This record gives sequence, C-alpha cells and structure tokens, in this order.
Amino acid sequence: MSKKILMIAFHYPPFAGSSGVQRTLRFSQYLPNDGWLPVVLSAHPRAYEKTSNDLISEIPKEVETIRAFALDSARHLSIKGRHTQLLAIPDRWISWIIGAIPAGVRAIKRHKPELIWSTYPLATTHLIAYCLHKITGVPWIVDFRDPMVEQDLKTGEWAPRNKLVRKARLFIEKSVVKHAIRVIFCTEGAKDICMKRYPKANHAQWHVIPNGFDEETFQEAEKNLPEKIQEKKIRLLHSGLIYNTSDRDPSHFFEAVSQLKHEKKISSESLVITLRACGHENDYKKMVVGKDIADIIEFKPPIPYSEAIKEMLLTDGLLIFQGYTSNPAIPAKLYEYLRAKRPILALTDHHGDTAKLLAKLGMKHIAALDDQDEIKKHIEGFITSINNKEIAPLEQCVINSYSRRNTAHLLSEICNEASRT
Repeated sequence: MSKKILMIAFHYPPFAGSSGVQRTLRFSQYLPNDGWLPVVLSAHPRAYEKTSNDLISEIPKEVETIRAFALDSARHLSIKGRHTQLLAIPDRWISWIIGAIPAGVRAIKRHKPELIWSTYPLATTHLIAYCLHKITGVPWIVDFRDPMVEQDLKTGEWAPRNKLVRKARLFIEKSVVKHAIRVIFCTEGAKDICMKRYPKANHAQWHVIPNGFDEETFQEAEKNLPEKIQEKKIRLLHSGLIYNTSDRDPSHFFEAVSQLKHEKKISSESLVITLRACGHENDYKKMVVGKDIADIIEFKPPIPYSEAIKEMLLTDGLLIFQGYTSNPAIPAKLYEYLRAKRPILALTDHHGDTAKLLAKLGMKHIAALDDQDEIKKHIEGFITSINNKEIAPLEQCVINSYSRRNTAHLLSEICNEASRT
C-alpha cells in the first residue's frame, strides 16, 4: 500500500510560463512507482499570470489536486497599477496562505500523509508548509532548489534588494534549516551557499536532486516527428524566457552576431537564430533592428510543451543564456537540451555550475555571457563544428541519469529514509 505525501507547489498545471512546473508535475507522476502517492496542494489558477491546459492531462488520475484560494497582489490588489509592499512579502502571492493553511489541515486530517514536501521558487510555499508542520507535527521535507537570498560577489548587491522581503525570506530559510527533516537543492552550488550561511546545520541531511527531462514526452515527440528539411542554413534555437536583466542579458550576443554579419562570416542565407517565447520581445526586437540582424534573429511565440520538445529535436544547435549572478543554478531546460542530443552553445560564466556540468560532459562551446569577443569566437567555432559534424552526442547512460523518472526515484529514497527517522 502506498504511503502518502502532501506536496505543496505553486507551479503546477495549468500554470504556464516557467519550466519550474515540470519538477513537481513529474515528481507527482513518478513517485507512485516507488510507493509514494502524492496529494498536491496548489493555488487557484486565478493567481497565475499565464495558464495553459497542455499539461493538465499529464496529472495522474490517482493524484488529488487541491486548489486553494490565492491572489496575485500585483494584479488583484493594486490600485492604478500599484500595490502596497506589505502585500508582496515574501512575494506577491502571500494571500495564498489564507486558503492553503486550512485546506492543508483538512487534507492532512483526511489523507494522513507521512510527510509534507514544499518546493521553491515561491517563498510563500515554504511558509505554508512550515505552518502546517507546526500545526500538525507531520515531518517536513523542503525542496529549496535555489537559495532564497543571494549576494552578488562582484557588486555586493543582495537579491532580493528590498530589505523587508529579504528579512522575510531569511526568516523562512532559517525556519527550514531548524525544522525540516531533509533539505534538497538543485545544484551543489546552491547547497554550498546555504552550508556557508548555516555552518552548524546537519548537512548530512541535505541532498542534491537536479532538474531533468521527461523521457516519455521525448519518446512521444519522436514518434510524431516530421522529417527534417535539408537546407543550407544552420538553425540555432533558444527555447524559453530570456530575462531582461544581467542574469540572461543577450545584448553581447546580439553584438557578436552583428559583428560576424558585417565581417561577412555569417548571413541570413547561412544562419537563422530562433528565440522562442523569450519574453521582452519588444525590447529585444529594437536591439536586433538597431544592430541590423533582424534578418538572422527571429522571434517566435509560445507553443505547447510537446511542440517545443519537437522543435528542440529538429534544430541544428541549442543556446543557453545565463549570467554570473546565477552561477549556483543550472537552467532546467539544459537537461531537456541534453536529451534532445543536439549540440549546445552555452553563454554562461565559466565558474558557474552550468559551465562545470557541460565541461564535465565534454562540451567545449562555452563563452561568458558578457564577453562579446569570446561569444563571437565560439559562434564561429560552433557553426563550423555543426557543419563538419564534429560534435558527438552523449552516451545514453549519461543522458538517462537526468531523466525525471530517475530524479523521482532519488526523492523516493530520501522520503523512505525520512519516514523511518
């Protein structure tokens, strides 16, 4: 008979706009294979900025999903586009706590779960789980994923910048360290930051479970894959958001492409770069037009997840954008890129976890996001490598280690161990 686990997650279908939804969805799909039946406590869809029904059918029928009252302060509680800061501490969805705590208590009474599990990137999620743990005494596992508070080592600036928000998040973080029976991170870098911040914590109970890809989704996409059109153009793809901040600022990339075009090393006849659902399109289109590369860089709207996977499988090369401020993180899409078995050009800091993973896997096309000369050199080399078919795909056993089924098994082992404590 399966043991039950209450999973608290804001990002769950029909939420759309972030690959973070995949982590909880796939855990809820695959944990039952290892003897754990999830009950998911999420937010009412009105709280989501964007929704999509394309993943709803993938929620297992045996997994009950509870939708608790929640509002987005910026959209529902603002006057003339402005809302009080108190309604955004620790984040804009603090109102979720009003519905989630009573709904969680009722769920715990009805289902009697052995564990509570909560996941970032919404700090309110962990606050709800903390309250439910204190009220019911059910042991609590925290999926931190990334640190809730970080400092830029180059500038000294803190993220988040707002002191009240930062204080609230640190309170929640300290509560996690004190009360959670197990703590999970997405990368070693994220774990290291918190280990330094809390040197006296029991680090033996801290684990790393990376993000991953869903093998079943890829297999289904491959069944219905149209035949790749043979053409002279190289097609490169970035799939997903490119934040309008230093974290994923593409301006140096645009400049490198512009220089290569004016040096006649690339042209619209030889190269097309697709930015799919990148966000901030109006700003980026102006930059691209200003640099005279609108004939090379195209902007495409969001498409269903399954179609996005097909696009990855059909492209010639895949792009990653990540600034040094995200060094402790690895973009979730990178694992999907690895499964797509297409060459990867990573524009990321050489000292970050993303670059370290790619280097470990033998990938050589890595350039700092803010170094246009290095980017320029690697674009040239990347295109040459693709044309000459010099980039060999990873071994299947290496790829399989990042499947969502495998990461769910890692979580089940942690749950088994925690439930015996």
